[in-house]
Amino acid sequence: MSVTPPTQMTFFERFEADILSGKKTITLRDESESDYLANTYVEVKTLEEDRFFCRVKILAVEPVRFAELNDFHAKQENMTLPELKAIIQEIYPGISQLYMISYELA
Repeated sequence: MSVTPPTQMTFFERFEADILSGKKTITLRDESESDYLANTYVEVKTLEEDRFFCRVKILAVEPVRFAELNDFHAKQENMTLPELKAIIQEIYPGISQLYMISYELA
């Protein structure tokens, strides 16, 4: 039995401008949000208000350990590495295994 990939993804409103401008091209999620599939399209909404603001094409989903995060990941998230690590720890306290979901505006 195959699992149907998600058709929606949510982001905090503070990331909307970076996503729409193409400055933010990845998202780091925990295992519960790792079942996106490459070459599928998803609707993107704000977490706070469930407001649709764009569609993206999923390019890849790759496991990455928190300890392996580097300046490449931070640049794709349009922030510094210390900012990125702080935000991840805020959202997923104590997490060690993440999933990098690469995407482009559709």
